[in-house]
Amino acid sequence: MENTNKKQLNNTAGRAKVFAIANQKGGVGKTTTALTLGEALTRLSKRVLVIDLDPHANASVHLSFYPENLTVTAHDLFFEDADFKTVWLKIVQKRETVGFDFVPASIRLSELEVDFKDRKNKGMVLSKALEEMKGHYDYILIDCPPHVGVLLVNAIVASDKVLIPIQTDFLALYGIRLLFDTIKILNKVLPRPVRFMALPTMYDGRAGACRRILNLIRRKLGEKVFSTVIHMDTKFREACASGRIIFDVDPNTRGALEYMQLAREIIRNENA
Repeated sequence: MENTNKKQLNNTAGRAKVFAIANQKGGVGKTTTALTLGEALTRLSKRVLVIDLDPHANASVHLSFYPENLTVTAHDLFFEDADFKTVWLKIVQKRETVGFDFVPASIRLSELEVDFKDRKNKGMVLSKALEEMKGHYDYILIDCPPHVGVLLVNAIVASDKVLIPIQTDFLALYGIRLLFDTIKILNKVLPRPVRFMALPTMYDGRAGACRRILNLIRRKLGEKVFSTVIHMDTKFREACASGRIIFDVDPNTRGALEYMQLAREIIRNENA
């Protein structure tokens, strides 16, 4: 694997756009978005790296990277004396079933809140680490943990844009308020404001409540909401249960087509 990675890291593809996929409410489609969008972008000939930064490691387990079997993970990027180039060569993984490269998570990521207690510039570690990789990918997607802490702050600081999946459900709006509070705090100390886009997910057009929430999201956030809406699709659950991405289950199902639409929208927006 290391020899393969060395070959990959010697190829350059410009400066990657980094997206932190975040919401402080769980169950809104963060991991589904990270993995499915990552695969959609690769199918549009983009080089993609997906990083699992959630100690729960849902994205990792989905792809059969079980934390208990791994010796190197995203956690290695946060060692104080980390040689980033060497670490990346060890932690970037590949699965034949997906087109993107992947960095698995570790439960030890949860220890960083204590480990970083007295560390200087603790919110900048991931940003510095990613500088080593931006020349090798077109897009880097970070699956973030669903709570405020050093990991989420690192991901937001390192990102060019925060992608916020919002379940079209009333309770999901509360998580958005918490995330916006975090962004406001960061905006006071960062040299540039945090850019973000909201993605409506788990939408059911038959439900009046879903329609009302979607309209509310669009009224409140305006152009900060993707035109793409991700509907409910049972194929997502089927893909997860079989350790696959939805494109391998049915590339023509609604969910797959909508994430392809999202990928095209992102590429179009970044090129505008």
